Amino acid sequence: MKIAITAGGPGLEERFDTRFGRAAYFIVCDLENGSWECHPNTQNLEAAQGAGIQAAQNIRRLGASALVTGHVGPKAFKVLEANGVKIFSTAADTAGQALEAYNNGLLSQLAAPDVEGHWV
Repeated sequence: MKIAITAGGPGLEERFDTRFGRAAYFIVCDLENGSWECHPNTQNLEAAQGAGIQAAQNIRRLGASALVTGHVGPKAFKVLEANGVKIFSTAADTAGQALEAYNNGLLSQLAAPDVEGHWV
């Protein structure tokens, strides 16, 4: 199983990014073999609109079946949910801490978006 984590930089020691659509990076962790890959979210950092939807499509394209982030708006939530991606929220300091919290079952799954659209 793969999970995606929003991060401010290209590694698990980097700052956890509480934004979803405009997160600087997505770190995709393969829980079966312990490996991870970093994917920049450059195309959405300055997008006028649609950043959440595009980011949600990228998460599914990257093969993640779960997402750990801070906040998700309604349109991104709808795309993630439609693709079977479970969404978990945290306020961890680093991407690695977010991964550890997920692995230890300390995160709650979001049942609905937790911010309105165009949240920055």
